[in-house]
Amino acid sequence: MMKEQSIQDKKGILMIPDISGFTDFVINSDISVGKYITENLIKSIINSNIFGFEISEIEGDAVLFYKYRNLPTFQETLIQIEQTYSEFQKELRRLSKKLALEIPLSLKTIVHYGEFTKYRIGKFEKLYGATVVEAHKMLKNRIAQYPPYALFSDTFVRANFDQPERSMVQYDACEDCKYLPEIGYIHYL
Repeated sequence: MMKEQSIQDKKGILMIPDISGFTDFVINSDISVGKYITENLIKSIINSNIFGFEISEIEGDAVLFYKYRNLPTFQETLIQIEQTYSEFQKELRRLSKKLALEIPLSLKTIVHYGEFTKYRIGKFEKLYGATVVEAHKMLKNRIAQYPPYALFSDTFVRANFDQPERSMVQYDACEDCKYLPEIGYIHYL
């Protein structure tokens, strides 16, 4: 019989740093150069993890991080996002200089909180739940053309934690996003 996670263990944070401009970059880049750049940028995102988030998966141009226990505060989450962005930018500059290329990529980060669980298929472990779907829906928004940015779901802000000191409240009225209006979010610049 499979051991169930307790309800308390099922609530947690999802954080998705996502590379903006990736589709155009892949289409317009030499495959070996593009792979090299992507691999190094993804590594910089993974290596910037200072609060012990677990990795669910690497999704092409994004890393799906999650954490059930010892959740960071809003301010600690900002520190994590700023660390990730700083390491990403440092690696982007290094690669641009090394390859003598302008690399038109940036980073956006989604942070959501709620109930989700895991399941295993062979050696793969996947996250499951409405919270996971909602976090991915948050990636599709009207400010997408203005990276870098971080979006925090209203659920994340209310669940915590300390109230944000440095944020710009802006609720999206995203008509083309089926779930986003119910989620609500703030974005941080």
